[in-house]
Amino acid sequence: MPSLEAYKAALDYSYAPGVFPSMECLEHRPEQVRRLLVHSSAAGREGVGRLTARAEALGVRVEEADRALARISGKENCFAAAVFGKFSDTLAAGKPHVVLHHPGDSGNVGTILRTALGFGVEDVAMIRPCADPFDPKTVRASMGSLFSLRIHLYDTFEDYRADYPDRMLYPFMLDASLPLGEVLNAPRPEAWSLIFGNEGSGLPAEFAGFGQPVRIESNDRVDSLNLAVAAAIAIYRFMIPGNKA
Repeated sequence: MPSLEAYKAALDYSYAPGVFPSMECLEHRPEQVRRLLVHSSAAGREGVGRLTARAEALGVRVEEADRALARISGKENCFAAAVFGKFSDTLAAGKPHVVLHHPGDSGNVGTILRTALGFGVEDVAMIRPCADPFDPKTVRASMGSLFSLRIHLYDTFEDYRADYPDRMLYPFMLDASLPLGEVLNAPRPEAWSLIFGNEGSGLPAEFAGFGQPVRIESNDRVDSLNLAVAAAIAIYRFMIPGNKA
């Protein structure tokens, strides 16, 4: 493998900064791991020891790389990072999906990935242009949840619909929408998708004609919820049995 570069979206590899995200990468995407970087000051740290042992058991090269770690993470206290090849998955047709349409913030995307996994949604579609799910900032925000999910990036929402045409769609928006509790009281098929828009602009108006638009009602003291918060509420309410109004 050539010398490591600072992360750019054009690269075919990225970094999982931190001990826990690196372990998640080794455990769930071992075939993608190209090498493990460790900091020289990490000797004797229990977590780094377990991480190194796991890498060696998998035949992954381990090397000290203090400068590379500082460059990758932007922090002085990053003790490890897995270098992994980017991947693209086929989503499970009969499972719930989360669809992120033009999300712009890496932190929000990482948090949504972690939330989705935590409540049992393992399939995520992202519609470009969007925050890069492989950016180390996103990987770290997801705490490595990225590696346990099936993720696919699409150029357009129409491309996603062409691959999965028979799903019930639930776009989260204000136009033509029903309250979340009312939607949860209605029957729904096994295959469905929760769709969320950009942090600033939300979903385009045409999404009001797709499936059943949904809104999360709140009082009038705030004009909107953060994208990651709204997604967390929706995923939890849809996925946990007994969640009805």
